[in-house]
Amino acid sequence: MSERPTAPPLLDVRDLTTRFITPEGVFHAVEGLSFQLERGESLGLVGESGCGKSTAMLSLLRLLPAAGRIVGGQALLDGTDLFGLDESDMRAVRWHRISMIFQGAMNAFNPVRTVGAQIAEALVFHGLAQDRGEAQPRVDELLEMVGITGARGSQYPHQYSGGMRQRAMIAMALACSPQVVIADEPTTALDVMIQAQILELLERLQRELGLAVILVTHDLSVVAEVCHRVLVMYGGVLAESCEVDGIFNQPLHPYTRRLLAAFPDLSRPEGKLVSIPGYPPRLNALPPGCRFAPRCEEVHERCLQERPKPRQVLPGHWVACHLHEAGAANDRT
Repeated sequence: MSERPTAPPLLDVRDLTTRFITPEGVFHAVEGLSFQLERGESLGLVGESGCGKSTAMLSLLRLLPAAGRIVGGQALLDGTDLFGLDESDMRAVRWHRISMIFQGAMNAFNPVRTVGAQIAEALVFHGLAQDRGEAQPRVDELLEMVGITGARGSQYPHQYSGGMRQRAMIAMALACSPQVVIADEPTTALDVMIQAQILELLERLQRELGLAVILVTHDLSVVAEVCHRVLVMYGGVLAESCEVDGIFNQPLHPYTRRLLAAFPDLSRPEGKLVSIPGYPPRLNALPPGCRFAPRCEEVHERCLQERPKPRQVLPGHWVACHLHEAGAANDRT
């Protein structure tokens, strides 16, 4: 949601709206989400579980579950609208131009095929190798790139440790040299030391390969370490977006401030942890106004009746909150 640069962004998502049609009703998982990603940039997508982060990313890849529907918006990758492609063309885009490091590598890999065979499959499918034998040197190169000896490509996922499986998943995501890599909670269920190694690996590969990365996480310390910009989501909508320094030094949305307050302060170990009272809204029973209003300490009458639109209130700093409308520069339409 930053000011548009002279050159067009690599990825320009405009008013993405995704819903789930179920017997329990319609779930408004993502509503009117807009953001941009520049070449070589790292964007952190943060928020509580169930706020729509992973759904938004699966929408970009058009890998939603059967009940999911993209009902509005555009996703322009180098000017091509991903939502306008037929399935055949979209299959050519996945892994080749935009790929994903899935949450939970053990579940993402096929347990009855070797890791190397699964990486080679992407290379063969996209015409980068004619068969497994021709793909083998590239498979070895990718595994070595992420710190795994090429010989271990002949092993199965269960023979890898959790950290190695995550590294192998990164190798698979990079197989076809994509422009954009989406990392969905890449350090989930890993111990602290392995988490640090995975993040260092991602940061190094992004720098060396010139990747644009979207990092989906709920860990603000990860965002502070590796991201250029941050987009905070709540209840399926954008709450706040700006450069990393702005989020940590001048958070404007009450939800962002509460998220930061809930993060442990290592300089004050005696301080008490702060929680956000209440729960995120049910996406099939949303409040009529601001989705954060039922939990907000600064709520007023208008918040209960009217949903705020994202507005640029400082250069490159967007926030969806009625409290900041007086100083708004302009709306994102």
